[in-house]
This record gives sequence, C-alpha cells and structure tokens, in this order.
Amino acid sequence: MNKRRIVVVGGGAAGMMAAICAAEQGGSVTLLEPNERLGKKLNITGKGRCNVTNNADLQTLMANVPKNGKFLYSAFSRFDGRDAMAFFEKLGVPLKTERGNRVFPVSDRSFDISGALERRLRQLKVTMVRDRAVSLDIQEGVACGVAGEKGAYPADAVILATGGVSYPATGSTGEGHRMAEAAGHTVTPLQGSLVPLREKGNTCAAMQGLSLRNVQLTVFENNKKIYTDFGEMLFTHFGVSGPLILSASAHMRRFEKKEYRLEIDLKPALEEGQLDKRILSDFEKYCNHDFCNALNDLLPQKMVPEMIRASGIDPHCKVNAITREQRRVLVQLFKHWPIEIAGLRPVTDAIITSGGVKVSEINPTTMESKVVKGLYFAGELIDVDAYTGGFNLQIAWATGRAAGISAAENEE
Repeated sequence: MNKRRIVVVGGGAAGMMAAICAAEQGGSVTLLEPNERLGKKLNITGKGRCNVTNNADLQTLMANVPKNGKFLYSAFSRFDGRDAMAFFEKLGVPLKTERGNRVFPVSDRSFDISGALERRLRQLKVTMVRDRAVSLDIQEGVACGVAGEKGAYPADAVILATGGVSYPATGSTGEGHRMAEAAGHTVTPLQGSLVPLREKGNTCAAMQGLSLRNVQLTVFENNKKIYTDFGEMLFTHFGVSGPLILSASAHMRRFEKKEYRLEIDLKPALEEGQLDKRILSDFEKYCNHDFCNALNDLLPQKMVPEMIRASGIDPHCKVNAITREQRRVLVQLFKHWPIEIAGLRPVTDAIITSGGVKVSEINPTTMESKVVKGLYFAGELIDVDAYTGGFNLQIAWATGRAAGISAAENEE
C-alpha cells in the first residue's frame, strides 16, 4: 500500500508536532522550513526556558483561551496539558511544574524541547528540507502539493503551520496567511497579543528603564474593572512592558471602541490606613526636609519626581507643613497609580498573534479546511490565542497533533 504523502509547511512547535504525528500514523512526511534550525521561535519562549505547556485539565485550558476557545474543545479533549507533559517525558525531557502550573524542562533549556522533537523527526525518517513555501498547488478544490523556492513537493495532504506575524525575525512573516487567503480562506485582522502597551502622554517615558516588582495591576475598560494580577512590570520610552503588562494586554482587544487605563498598586501589602501610618512615620523622620527629599525610602529614585508632580505638592514644601488632605492624595497615588493607555505596540513586538484563519472554515476535530480538501491548519496561523502560562504552546501541540493524525489517515 502506498504511504500517504504529507507536506508540512513550517518547522515550529505546531509543524514539528504535526510532522511527528503524521509520521507515527505511517505517513511519508516532508517538513519545509526556511530557517537553518527548527523551532527558532520555540527556542526563545519563556526567556529561553520554554514554558512547554500548563499542567491543566480541559476546563482550565478552555478558560485560558479568550478567543474562539470552543473551537479547541475537541483538540484539547484528546490532548491536554498533562498529555503534552507525558509526550515530552516519553521523548526523554524531564519536566517540572512551577507557579501557575507553568511547565518547564528541568534543565531550564528550551533547546532540550526543540532537540527532542528534532530527534523524534529523524527517528521517524521525516524528510526535512530547508526551503520556503511560495504557494499551494490546488487542483479542483483539492490540495495536491506545495511549490517552494527550490522545488515542488507533491502531496496527498498539506499542513500549513507557518505561525503568526509576531517576531518576524524567527520566520513568522505572514506567508501562511497569504497562502490561506489565496486558497479561498478568510483571514481575520492580525494584531498583537501578549504585547507591550503605549501610554497617552509621557509619564512612563520619564521613568524609562525602571522595573517594579511585587506590584498589583488592575485594568479598566471604560471605567469597568476587567482584570487584575500581581507581579513585575517595566516602564519604557513608549509606555509599559514586562510580564504583568503582557498578560494584561490579552484582555485589551477593543481599542477602536473602548478606552483603557491601568492602575498600579505600588504597595499591595499595605492597606490605605497602614500606608498612611508608614508615610507619617517617614515624614516624622524627615520633618525638617523638603518634600522632594522625603520619599526615597518609599519609592525608587526614578519615580520620586513623577510622584511629586502628580501629587501637586510643592517639592520644596517642608514635610512638617504637609496637610492630612495632601497625605490622602499621596496614599491614593501609591494605591492607584494611573496610566492611560493609547494602544498596543505593533504586532512585530508581540509574543503571539491574535487573528488568523477563520475558525468557522476549519473542521475543529481534524483541522482540515472546509474550503479545500486535503489542506490542514495548525498553531498560531489559526484565529485562536490564549493568555500566558504555556497555553499558546498547548494550542500548537494539540492542533498540530490533530492535523498530523487526520492528514495521515487515508480517507479514500
């Protein structure tokens, strides 16, 4: 019996998983990747540690996919976070679970994940070709192969797994979206998710380079509280970044219709009354000093001038002359430091892409196109994206697996 010929376009997380699963089902698999190394983006995830997945059940996975989560129900049902952990441990990569059920290699080396996948591809005799796909060969509504810059690759099934448009230096340049559109698919607008934020004004720019740890962040959409989290953030020349901000950005999706602002609690461990006592204590210590010299025990140096400006208190006012009402204003600023958000940074600065091939045009069980027979999709190319914590890689593993298995099953 002739083996089904499968061409996988894209050697990232989803593409490697799809190629492995198709080969395990007996397919004759060719993997096209223009980069010298497979998994280039995978290797920089989690600051080079690779947050492989989340040690989570189906319900938790679904709750962490804010956009088109229902589409993933079937793929996640058959391959959840714990299945992904078992898969990688079977490939010889010991894993550990950290805060928020985030899963990492014990070694803290993302190359151990990409290396294990590459070894498995070689064991399964997957043909790996360094070539860039240019177009799909579609005849009478059926995918028959892929045209690359260096040659043609005939196939019984094609899996597109080219990623989004974030981190273009890793090869995610939107070519998969272009090929999908040429095949008749709808591609929803592409924007960044898990992306830094631009401020209105230049308050953050004045504190550029300042990192805040152990602060609490709250996101407001048209004055309605929509998200809160605790952790680390960074002021930049354009606004704010850092882990807290990237997570928050996934909740801020409607800038064309909504106004967004952040509030930072600089002292989350202290209630307002406790904070007022702490400020009073510092003021007693510096009672004969100017106000501008009395905040260094409470704030990082770079933030002091901005706090003074926001408070409206004369910087050269003697500390012993500051009123209870002025102190109340200070407490409010410490507990609710405001940042008005103008929008997201460009998608090229994002960790992942929001938007992609419309899910209503893809079979959620098999990942096969409803427009072109024999064409499959996997990973970030599809219009699904999740919060931080290993959930986006889990989407890659689960959709890649579904596409690989389905593509290899001879339906004739």
